[in-house]
Amino acid sequence: MSGICVGHARRLLLASGLLALACSSPPPNPSPDASPATPVVVPAPAIDHGSERDEADAPASTYRLPPTDVVDIVDAPPTPVVSVAPGGARLGQFTYEALPGIDVVTRPFERLAGIRVDAQRHARRHTRWYTKIAIQTIVDGKTKEVELPTGTHLTRPHWSPDGKHLAFARDGGQGLELWVVDAETAQARRLGSFHVNDVLDAPFTWMPGSQALLVRQARSDGPVPARSTVPTGPVVEDTSGKVAQNRTYQDLLTNADDERMFEHFAGSQLAIVSLDGEASPLSEPGLVEAADPSPDGKYVLVERLQRPFSYTVPYYRFARVIEVLDAKAKVVRRVADLPVADEIPIEGVRTGPRQVHWQPGVPATLVWTEALDEGDPRKEVEHRDRVMSHAAPFADTPEERLRVQHRLSSLDWTSSAGQVLVEEYDRDRRWVTTRIHELDAKGGAPTEPRVLFDRSARDAYADPGVPVTEARPDGTHVVIVDGGSIFLAGDGASPDGDRPFLDRLELATGTKQRLFQSEGDEHVQFSDFVGPDHSAWLVRRESATEPPNFHVQQEGGAQRQLTTFPDPHPQLTGIRKQILSYARRDGVPLSGTLYLPPNYEEGQRLPLVIWAYPLEYNDGDTAGQVRAAPRTFTRLGGTSPLMFLTQGYAVLDDAAMPVVGDPETMNDTFVDQIVWSAEAAIDAAVKAGVADRDRVGVMGHSYGAFMAANLLAHSDLFQAAIARSGAYNRTLTPFGFQSERRTLWEAPQTYVTVSPLFSANRIDEPLLLVHGEIDDNSGTFPLQSQRLFHAMQGTGGTARLVLLPGESHGYVARESVLHVLAESFEWFDRHVKNADPAAAASAATSSAAATVADPARGVEPKTEPKKDEPAANEDGGLPREPSGNAGEKDRAKPAPEPAKPAPEPAKPAPEPAKPASEPAKPAPESAKPESVKPAPAPAKPAPAKPAPASPSAG
Repeated sequence: MSGICVGHARRLLLASGLLALACSSPPPNPSPDASPATPVVVPAPAIDHGSERDEADAPASTYRLPPTDVVDIVDAPPTPVVSVAPGGARLGQFTYEALPGIDVVTRPFERLAGIRVDAQRHARRHTRWYTKIAIQTIVDGKTKEVELPTGTHLTRPHWSPDGKHLAFARDGGQGLELWVVDAETAQARRLGSFHVNDVLDAPFTWMPGSQALLVRQARSDGPVPARSTVPTGPVVEDTSGKVAQNRTYQDLLTNADDERMFEHFAGSQLAIVSLDGEASPLSEPGLVEAADPSPDGKYVLVERLQRPFSYTVPYYRFARVIEVLDAKAKVVRRVADLPVADEIPIEGVRTGPRQVHWQPGVPATLVWTEALDEGDPRKEVEHRDRVMSHAAPFADTPEERLRVQHRLSSLDWTSSAGQVLVEEYDRDRRWVTTRIHELDAKGGAPTEPRVLFDRSARDAYADPGVPVTEARPDGTHVVIVDGGSIFLAGDGASPDGDRPFLDRLELATGTKQRLFQSEGDEHVQFSDFVGPDHSAWLVRRESATEPPNFHVQQEGGAQRQLTTFPDPHPQLTGIRKQILSYARRDGVPLSGTLYLPPNYEEGQRLPLVIWAYPLEYNDGDTAGQVRAAPRTFTRLGGTSPLMFLTQGYAVLDDAAMPVVGDPETMNDTFVDQIVWSAEAAIDAAVKAGVADRDRVGVMGHSYGAFMAANLLAHSDLFQAAIARSGAYNRTLTPFGFQSERRTLWEAPQTYVTVSPLFSANRIDEPLLLVHGEIDDNSGTFPLQSQRLFHAMQGTGGTARLVLLPGESHGYVARESVLHVLAESFEWFDRHVKNADPAAAASAATSSAAATVADPARGVEPKTEPKKDEPAANEDGGLPREPSGNAGEKDRAKPAPEPAKPAPEPAKPAPEPAKPASEPAKPAPESAKPESVKPAPAPAKPAPAKPAPASPSAG
């Protein structure tokens, strides 16, 4: 199988739809002490929702339902995940469940070291599974469905390196079973009678040669440790002179009982299991976090966690030993013995060997990275990292292979021996540089590295694409080199929207040849090569009116359709969309994707929903680039903001909210910049003739929720807001958040200024707060929403708080998703669509009377000191379905297990829709300015006591 190089795969594969489910972190998991499966709703005093609770889907439940047509959209079967077999002869189609029931999401689990564990199954908590497998032969398009036991739930299947088998773990009720499928016959069978363990990592990996698997067998050596019913003493922790600036991680170990439970459930026995089911133990049971066979199959690289455990960081920062075992389970090389990593600086890395792996193309050579700056990005050094290697039989001393000036971000080995693409990241400039190194060049000494790419990490227009890789028979993946050239697949961002491409790059000269680029009204994206050579490839083809399907495309242009996935909601084909471009008051260009309902009539002014997520940039040019795909199919689902299209709203999706400036201090103007961006977005939608300025709502998830609450607190631009799973008091995340590098004590004014909690008395528009009751995301504890609600309750605001049982940072239960939609529709219908015109006019008058800030020197403070609070990247959770869920940047490390639903990108981005035709001449609007609105008025009272000025604020 060929594909996108591992260091860059996530973004492109998610966009292409190949691994949208598989690459995700585990879905939200329920708590053992979760409340009964009924949403906790705390309404605003002035709103009576008693009659609405009669709409529940069961007599004993208070879950609400949106309109029937919306329920049908949510329940539409998801499109299968597609995966090309190595060699390109077959295509796997993996069907998965749409949404689980609340009974599944609220099943008990253990919270251990940042992991949620299903004690019954001795596995990670799974709430969504794959259910069917089909294998399609690419040459003739014939498809066979794999026969599986009725009601089968399985993890994502994985191809063997030779493309002849698939392996997966099946839920057996009391544990995970190991199964394989013969791709030729489509017959499935179980291997052995043991269970496998996926608590710390994938439960299996294929061995070189494809005739066996390296498996983590679940422990069966005794009962689950009993928890103490009577405390044996207090939990005591000490600190003395140690600087441990850690994020506010959740689900950590808390006592000796937790430690015993963690060792029991996370422990596994490594074994090599042949295709006839015979298992050969490889080592003693232990806390194996990673295990990887060498390309020649003679060694296994193993990382084991060891005591003492930490109560302040998750398992992936625990102490560990990294060793190499031979076929007889003898330790032949100890690579590192690392202590607990609880003192890593903000945006720093672990000291000692990290990213240890086998070098592809050679029998057994270890490669790893070491920090030369003690892992601290603030230290001034000539080189930050070096790359080391050590070849079997590991008798000599490890060799230094290269050094990089900035932090090493990826090593991508090519199919040419010793050739590697080295990418480093300059965090101050947000700049990436990729060089090609010839480490094993003929003649002895390595050749001088050559720069391939050198650009801003945020420069979408200059993105060259990512190298395409292929699987080798030994199970490793390498960048394809064909006749001295590599292949690059990219999104093709442009002012006209994305135009995906495939290029051939000649390494010696840097000459590029464009093999194809999406044209016209279609969105065609490279997914993989098929066949024995590189003259044909699999593409994902879609348009505004045609759902995505996969085609084989020849280099000469001939095409053949393979899949026939149907339109999940043909009744919505009339949805239109267009790129809306505009600029904010400081000149930064902005854009968003404007969606219009199927029956929209030109010139009609609609209530508008703005969905956004702030991102950071060093300069306005890159911040202003268009990042949209207007020619893709619009798939509605989950809690996507696009669901408002079914209710007669216009939606401005992914409205740009850039925070531009020095990475060290840009959050000092966070509030000002999001207000400028929001007012510019509203002005543009009004000028386009589609939006009614008096009926605009804003919503966001995670960091977007943080943004939405701030917009209500610091402007009068919106009639109401919906904030989901956000953090509103940044003093509770004192060691940074999102891209903030300073601690609370270094920038106290900033932390206070951008915390909506400290401006709760200024939020005089209605705010709907939604939160998963067991949110496991770093920084977004449910307490954040509860405290903001209490603050608004105590200062006379209008708010409603909905806590969802069993839900984490993203919402997955069918009942939860439908309830959130019902609550959201009702909230905006009441406060936006049917807003009191008199109240809106009063707010607009107040806003128009405000003092206009001067962008050249920063926005003038309102009636309180200027706010200086950075933002936290809070994303994660679910497959990239159009769910609208997002997560936190520094969330717990997702298990590499490919069978789990894929993590959501840092910001939720519902799929784009049909491009709208050129809007009609704007209808006259009720005497409101259509250009830039003045800064929000100082109509809200200032806090009783100003926060102290930050000593680090410029």
